[in-house]
Amino acid sequence: MKKILNRKKDIIKIINSISGKYSAYEVFSDWIRCCSLSISNNCCVIHGKVWEGREKSYLDTISRYSRDEVQKFSEMLALLTETLESDMEDILGQVYMESGMGSKVAGQFFTPFHLSLACAELAIPKDLPEGKYKVNEPSCGGGGMIIATARVLRHRGFDYQRIMDVIAQDLDWKGVYMCYLQLSLLGIPAICVQGNTLSDPCIPGKTESSHILVTPAKMGLLI
Repeated sequence: MKKILNRKKDIIKIINSISGKYSAYEVFSDWIRCCSLSISNNCCVIHGKVWEGREKSYLDTISRYSRDEVQKFSEMLALLTETLESDMEDILGQVYMESGMGSKVAGQFFTPFHLSLACAELAIPKDLPEGKYKVNEPSCGGGGMIIATARVLRHRGFDYQRIMDVIAQDLDWKGVYMCYLQLSLLGIPAICVQGNTLSDPCIPGKTESSHILVTPAKMGLLI
């Protein structure tokens, strides 16, 4: 039986150890922003205005922290990667909620993963047609429904990294970063978009590139 290695509590502990000058919410938000921008810019070949803007955002954010604190950011990314490899869940959503941030900031809450998993079990057909399995998530949050979909597909014997084709959109950049980071680490091909899905849905070729993060798997890369 596979041993589940879940390092959520370790991540929360590190976030709390850094907080003081900044709140735990700010530390969490800065961490996921820096990780996401780092992955995105390292995967880009063309260093245009969008790349430069993201590089500046990364440097402006990371400069607020000491060398030891930056090292802890790297440690948390390693713990997140380790946990996702062991237990495919919405780990960042759980960290956010279990650390108490969900009850304090803007009334934002993340769906418990077991509910996302139940919905995915019901929604995904038993017999999938050949080709890509397209997923359009209009309010992605941390990507819980997408991760649940990947988990169900894997359980049914499908290679989710090959057949999934995802567009994930959220109004809040924090949700976009959370989703992008987890889907990138899980090797899920996805386009993650910041914007209002109702008034400004993602339209290929028209949506501003500065509002789009493309996972490495979507680019045909491995991390």
